[in-house]
Amino acid sequence: MKTILIFGAGGFIGGHLAQKLTKDGNYVVGVDIKANEYWDYKGVPMVDYEGSGLTGHFARFYLRDLRETKNVNELIEEFKPHELYQLAADMGGAGYIFSGEHDADVMHNSAMINLNTLEALKNISPSTKVFYSSSACIYPEHNQLDPDNPNCEESSAYPANPDSEYGWEKLFSERMYHAYMRNYGLNVRIARFHNVFGPEGSWNNGKEKSPAAICRKVATAGDGGEVEIWGNGKQTRSFLYIDECLEGLEVLMNSDCTDVVNLGSDEMISINDLAYMVADIAGYNILLKHIDGPLGVMGRRSHNDFIEKSIGWRPTTPLKDGMVKTYNWIAEQVIK
Repeated sequence: MKTILIFGAGGFIGGHLAQKLTKDGNYVVGVDIKANEYWDYKGVPMVDYEGSGLTGHFARFYLRDLRETKNVNELIEEFKPHELYQLAADMGGAGYIFSGEHDADVMHNSAMINLNTLEALKNISPSTKVFYSSSACIYPEHNQLDPDNPNCEESSAYPANPDSEYGWEKLFSERMYHAYMRNYGLNVRIARFHNVFGPEGSWNNGKEKSPAAICRKVATAGDGGEVEIWGNGKQTRSFLYIDECLEGLEVLMNSDCTDVVNLGSDEMISINDLAYMVADIAGYNILLKHIDGPLGVMGRRSHNDFIEKSIGWRPTTPLKDGMVKTYNWIAEQVIK
């Protein structure tokens, strides 16, 4: 049984990851500045005033601010984990990341967490295998202007020109993790997530991503209703269902690959067509209303040749399969 720390465990990916690792028989300790509002805490025993163990997800869960060096040092000193998953970041969907209103917090908060994590591992537990979750937002904006032919191959990251401060911080942190690997011998794995989605994530708090936002809009609009889409809706994306994300992450962590890899689907779809897909799942006819809003790049799709060559894995589940599960969960939340 491995002892595993998950930073950012109160988030969408962190919660699903904890569930899987716990089911696999590991001792999983979750840490976040907040708990996940979609988990059932009924009957969960308290560990202390600031944290609680969550049955089915964690052996322990701590509410801690990972921007504080002392908190990170204490956690790594206490558990000296076999593996640490660093998922904690100040982030959200386009409405949060591309508004420009949160840039300083996004860069400061995430960078502080990564600096604290690497210094603590170097000084206390250098043998821990650490995973860092980067993002497709690191890719150059000029390679993603054509919605039909975006270039997100791993080698295209340089010359660097991310389209957001979030992307710049992620790219800096990638380099920092590799620098600590080279200089201090840390055991590092890095993947660039491409729009991971699924149930039990943000859907109505301003940080939701487009699959969840569209599911909410369709469920709220009903048959014959109107669904608002930012921009002309021709911008394209690829979306990775959470179960496949966790599968790819497991294969990566069990491999010897220390290169940065994409972790995403290569099934690309326009935002307009995503809305029509969700409407079809719901059994509704809808009207699209295009309005002004933050868009990000015009095209983005995971390029998966390198990850398949490096670790022998690429996703296979069709987008619609994951969207069915996601819509059904969000529709239930709308009703509630």
